[in-house]
Amino acid sequence: MSATSKTETTAIPEIVPSPCVSICALDADDVCVGCFRTGREISYWGRMSPDQQREVLRRCQVRISGEIATCLIEEKP
Repeated sequence: MSATSKTETTAIPEIVPSPCVSICALDADDVCVGCFRTGREISYWGRMSPDQQREVLRRCQVRISGEIATCLIEEKP
């Protein structure tokens, strides 16, 4: 009887770096003046999927350019 070795592959979770630049101050529109995420996006960052995090980063770029981008996280009624 021959011994067989199983090669186990462990999925490495994809990590999207936080855009935080340690300038944490929200403006009147609830957007951080440092990273351009909304307060809710900051709060939910660690619970978002990598795809959601990338979408937040895309919206941050829109906000940086001076345009309006809605918050990815919907307000609960």
